[in-house]
Amino acid sequence: MLHKPLSLVLGAGSFAIALTLVGCSPPVDLRGNDPDKAAMAAIRPGVTDKASVTKLLGSPSSVATFDPNTWYYISQKTQEIAFFKPSLEDEKVVTISFDSKGVVQRVAYLGMKQHEDVEPNPDATPAPGREFTVLEQLIGNFGRFSSPQGGSEGEGPNPNTGNH
Repeated sequence: MLHKPLSLVLGAGSFAIALTLVGCSPPVDLRGNDPDKAAMAAIRPGVTDKASVTKLLGSPSSVATFDPNTWYYISQKTQEIAFFKPSLEDEKVVTISFDSKGVVQRVAYLGMKQHEDVEPNPDATPAPGREFTVLEQLIGNFGRFSSPQGGSEGEGPNPNTGNH
């Protein structure tokens, strides 16, 4: 008779552990525009125009910087575990090129095999402007926020009302 309650406790404990492990699975994040296969099958080079592509796939994720006739539909699947940087699990890029009349010329598919990580150049040209030291920043603001009349900078003559 004692074996039955023991098996119930072990069964409930196993169920609780399994439920805990399922709840701890890392979240998967899907981002971007991953066109479905039926919509992609409807796009035919030499026939489909930009308006039809927009109806089928929506607006592109990106347009080529120097060629407005090249559209990109980009999607990524990432997984994040605890506090670590998310890892890229899958990436898809659909490139659609149009001719000068706005008709599809070419459709290309890129995936994880073509993915390349790009590292920023640490010796890149800095942004324009001068970089100030902490002391120059503190002293540079001294006296900037009061007007010569003694009020705050927001007060002063209003050209619309004629008050001076």
